[in-house]
Amino acid sequence: MNWHRRPESWSFILRKYLPRLALCSLAWEIVQLPFYSLWAESRWESIAFAVAHCTVGDVMIGTAALVVALALCRVGKPANWHRTKVGMLSVVLTVAYTVLSERINLARGSWSYSAWMPVLPWIEVGLAPVAQWIIVPTIAWWWANRYYVLRWQLR
Repeated sequence: MNWHRRPESWSFILRKYLPRLALCSLAWEIVQLPFYSLWAESRWESIAFAVAHCTVGDVMIGTAALVVALALCRVGKPANWHRTKVGMLSVVLTVAYTVLSERINLARGSWSYSAWMPVLPWIEVGLAPVAQWIIVPTIAWWWANRYYVLRWQLR
């Protein structure tokens, strides 16, 4: 049976991965604020709204990437998932989306970087959002999978 037809798959995604992804994303959004012009130009209400809005978007992006990674890897029940492969593919998908999204939103003027943001010259995208989608889903994925990793190591 495919992963998407298994209640334990959705339970893992919604009860383990998604809350951890949300918590890590919220922390990252707060820490990276000085890298965006919003930090210096806005009132605290605007900043709070932006953090909440971006965190919700991060959760949607990260969850969608995980679902696509699970589908592409054709996994079965969660106990048998190839966790490294799924996690790595999820990171690749989120980084690819982020590069495209950053370029589009910077060109539209939806947001702008502050002088503190290191920009990757070959793609003209900030290092912070790219690093976010390498670090945040990796930590959330590891944290959500601790039980399976520990069980495998004890065998």
